[in-house]
Amino acid sequence: MAFISNAISVGSNPFRAGFSLPSKNATASRRPHYVRLLPVAKTTPERQTKPKTSSNGAAKNGNADQDRPVVTIAEIRPPTPDMIHPDPAKAVVECDTSKSDTARIAGVGAFVAVVAALLQHSWVLEHRDLAMTGIFVLGYAGIILEETLAFDKTGVALLMGVGIWTVLMTDAGSVEAAHHVKEMLADQVSDISQILFFLIGAMTIVEIVDAHRGFKVVTDYITTNKRKVLLWTVGILTFFVSAVLDNLTSTIVIVSLLRKLVADPTERWLFGAAVVIAANAGGAWTPIGDVTTTQLWVHGNISAVKTMTDLFLPSFVSMLVSMAMFTPMVGNGDFERPNDDQSQLAPRAPLVFWSGLAALISVPIFKTVTGLPPYLGMLSGLGTLWVMTDVLHAGENRESLRGLAAIKRIDISGVLFFLGILLAVGGLESAGILETAAHFLDSHIASREVIATAIGLLSSVVDNVPLVAATMGMYSLDQIPSDGLLWQLIAFCAGTGGSILIIGSAAGVAFMGMEKVEFGWYAKKASIPTLAGFFAGIGTYLALHSINLPAIATTLGF
Repeated sequence: MAFISNAISVGSNPFRAGFSLPSKNATASRRPHYVRLLPVAKTTPERQTKPKTSSNGAAKNGNADQDRPVVTIAEIRPPTPDMIHPDPAKAVVECDTSKSDTARIAGVGAFVAVVAALLQHSWVLEHRDLAMTGIFVLGYAGIILEETLAFDKTGVALLMGVGIWTVLMTDAGSVEAAHHVKEMLADQVSDISQILFFLIGAMTIVEIVDAHRGFKVVTDYITTNKRKVLLWTVGILTFFVSAVLDNLTSTIVIVSLLRKLVADPTERWLFGAAVVIAANAGGAWTPIGDVTTTQLWVHGNISAVKTMTDLFLPSFVSMLVSMAMFTPMVGNGDFERPNDDQSQLAPRAPLVFWSGLAALISVPIFKTVTGLPPYLGMLSGLGTLWVMTDVLHAGENRESLRGLAAIKRIDISGVLFFLGILLAVGGLESAGILETAAHFLDSHIASREVIATAIGLLSSVVDNVPLVAATMGMYSLDQIPSDGLLWQLIAFCAGTGGSILIIGSAAGVAFMGMEKVEFGWYAKKASIPTLAGFFAGIGTYLALHSINLPAIATTLGF
């Protein structure tokens, strides 16, 4: 290996340096080389090193400016481990990125080529459902391989959603059909926007409370530093909070609390994954805890009291089994808390905290009293808290504590990711693909318990709302009366099954956006514990209904 060590005179910018590489005849490794630049501070005339002179007394570099700094290229050599993974303080320039760039360009080219082939007009007319399914599969593959391809999942999700609706419109062969597609799109956007507004409202309320350091009101009471104790504390807390609020709001609140408790983001992922599982399990046993149970409750398929008494124990067992499998993952020992430079609460922090909590709790009450959608209750709570903080801080130079600053800090990319996912699933629903899948299950599976289980597994991939809606359309209340086994099992399976994959539930998507969790990481760490809890809950429900509890109680004299 040939080494170079030359002193080069440069201008005021110490990194504008030219250098010569070894000659072609030099023996060198074919591995990529790294250039280490060593800047030298500008010297004063007194300390400036004199240039070397030749034998006749003339300077070798007579035109050198002695007032300029000197940059020395210490060496060019094969990469060492410390250069491949350098310290951030070191100035290391990597010279070969062609392989990774080629892989990414090839991936983009393949994706564009496949999508272009799927969108050919004549082929789409004959294979519409296949084209839509193909785009859906490609989109999910892009989300799964986000880290490998260095793509952000939000862009992939948006392209997937728009692509599916483009195929649906391309298949419309007449003006009337095109108008019908537009109507279906408007209906889907109406439903999707309710979820997005709900999400934006909840996240902004949490940001306002967080800006006032209001969560310190709660975290000060959590004194443990033990990982296992914290896991079970947040798991059980989330389970019951989700039953009162809903799984989405509960996840946002508890994950925000975890940010104040656990410093390491990667370690916080484990606790956050447990929160998602507990939130979905807790929301499955009350009519207001999950959108699926609410959907079944509103349509009269289940009743409030019967659902709570029949599904509480299966949901609780599901959560316990998953938490038990998470316990070895968090390990023994203590977790590190964030450095809290501001130990004091912001002005009126307790008032803002309790007001924000009241705004969240008021959402189901607002829905019950007014009959209006939950997102309006969330926006009502946000508006109240926003105006209240403006009044509290009137005349103060505390713009960061107001609603306008809080809404700028929420994760809009996560909201847009959710939009893309829901657009894609809504397109599949409008095309009748999900209903076809539900009818396929009904015609090929005789057991309704297995049908409910299959719907729960499918809900980890697609939105559970259209799946449940399709099932409700297949069976009338005359065939299966209210509070029947199928309806209760669907409420449980669709709610808890969404935790199997991180994009299978609103709670998971919110957690993914807040903590930048990778799809593959969640699948490796959380999917198996979730599946274990999922099947444990189903087994508990079936065991309870196979036992004649009233007869046993009578026999025991109760």
